[in-house]
Amino acid sequence: MLMSPAQKRPRKRLLATAAALTGLLGALLATPSGAQAAETLVSQNKAVTASSSEWAGTPASAAVDGDNGTRWASAFAATQWFQVDLGAPTAVSRIAINWENAYAKAFTIQFSTDGSAYTQAYTTSGGTGGQQSIPVAGTARYVRINLTQRALEAYGYSFWEFQVFSGGGTGTPGARLLSYAKPGRASSEQNDVNCNPCTADKAFDNDPASRWATSSTTGWVDPGWIYVDLGATAQVSQVVLQWDPAYARAYQIQVSGDAVTWTTIWSTTTGDGLKDVINASGTGRYVRMYGTARSGPYGYSLWEFSVYGTGGNPVDPPARPADPTFPATRLVFADEFNGAAGTKPDGSKWTMDPGVPQNGEVQYYTPNSENASMNGQGQLVIEARRQDYQGRQYTSHRMNTSNKFHVQYGRIEARIRVPKGNGLWPAFWMMGSDFLAGRPWPYNGEIDIMEVLGRNTSEAYSTLHAPAYNGAGGYGQKYATVDLSADFHVWAVEWDSKGMRFFLDNREVFYAAKDTVENTRGPWIYDHQFYLILNLAVGGDFPGPIDASTPFPSRMLVDYVRVYQ
Repeated sequence: MLMSPAQKRPRKRLLATAAALTGLLGALLATPSGAQAAETLVSQNKAVTASSSEWAGTPASAAVDGDNGTRWASAFAATQWFQVDLGAPTAVSRIAINWENAYAKAFTIQFSTDGSAYTQAYTTSGGTGGQQSIPVAGTARYVRINLTQRALEAYGYSFWEFQVFSGGGTGTPGARLLSYAKPGRASSEQNDVNCNPCTADKAFDNDPASRWATSSTTGWVDPGWIYVDLGATAQVSQVVLQWDPAYARAYQIQVSGDAVTWTTIWSTTTGDGLKDVINASGTGRYVRMYGTARSGPYGYSLWEFSVYGTGGNPVDPPARPADPTFPATRLVFADEFNGAAGTKPDGSKWTMDPGVPQNGEVQYYTPNSENASMNGQGQLVIEARRQDYQGRQYTSHRMNTSNKFHVQYGRIEARIRVPKGNGLWPAFWMMGSDFLAGRPWPYNGEIDIMEVLGRNTSEAYSTLHAPAYNGAGGYGQKYATVDLSADFHVWAVEWDSKGMRFFLDNREVFYAAKDTVENTRGPWIYDHQFYLILNLAVGGDFPGPIDASTPFPSRMLVDYVRVYQ
């Protein structure tokens, strides 16, 4: 629901050891219990064939050239295919597809070692386009995608890149996170109204929503550096950097025993920001990023600087809850709204949230549940009214579980019927609970499970907001559907440490994979507790203004809210 200026949509690739892994374009995540070995991109510039091409400017080869500005597009027909020849039988671990708008709703991925007999590695009928990361397992020389249902019926299919990866898995035996909560030093630190504080320690706090940045008054120069003291000599095996847009084009990873004499164990002159997973070996107590060429007019900035290996004097970060197994069945929160007509929301579950809203909205959220009550038929009614109140001409209702219930991971769902009308904006969403302790939006994180704009109730939105992608630049999906104002529908998110899957009536409409977000948009800031919010806004930047046709009162009906783990 909260909005801010759009953020850029950057691209991503991967870095590895200069000696042995140059040219890799992807990597598995490192975890506190051990480093992950990098994957190898095995499809780039390999021979490809396809059922068709739209025209000479969209050949099949454009989807394996490593350039997200060129694409393959098919003829305008429902049944199409695309195939890459890896040149030899290869152990395949993942497929990454960067779709253009003409994506496939239904497709299968097949493997073959001889180009004749194929086995199925993956199938879906709920494709949502965007950037997909698909774990697979098998050996193939030929990797084929069979496309059978179009998102845009008037066109064919198109993707910017189709990437096949091999490898991944366990890295150095016994490797663990060594840098958490360790002291850091930097060439300079920013600590002002624009970044307060952006000190060196913020890169080693295992909090991807805080960052280090060089000083805006003295530090926007080359070289710029930051290092961590691991507390004792360590054998370093991997360094993971999550860059802010102020990243290094040229930099080195260095180790030292005394923070005076440094040895370079890895370097690049072609850095492009976002997430760098660097598999490099070295021995030392101190590990440094030494930047020599900035990406733009600013300095250097890192959300996280994580060092993995053995030795040192490590402190384990707080343990995360275990991932749920889906379908999750243990009910941990529910409100069925079964009270008698006129009954107000349950104060043991919900906090009423009155006041003046954000985003240019025109309503006032009234206190004491004046605009919310049960209808006696098993639903909560949130009502927007044309009503003078506190200097405004419209009222509505917002409520949340802020000081009643927080959750990290699980299935969060609600059955809702939305109103229709220009300027109406019903939503079911979540805010990071550290917002309650003073962390400002969007650093706390926001998960929009459902937003619908009353001007077009045949579309809905599911979106994530974070410091690096928020407001109009949030990471999400708009999806077409039936008229949502005509009946109740179930919106849900299934959330774990690997990502979030969003559903409408049990149909997956959007998948936000943690590794994809980190490699294409910025930090993943959702591995902590959130609370639930229901509201009906009136007017504002996103839905646009109300007009004479907007009905008042307008009602958002909520049949239930449930959380499973």
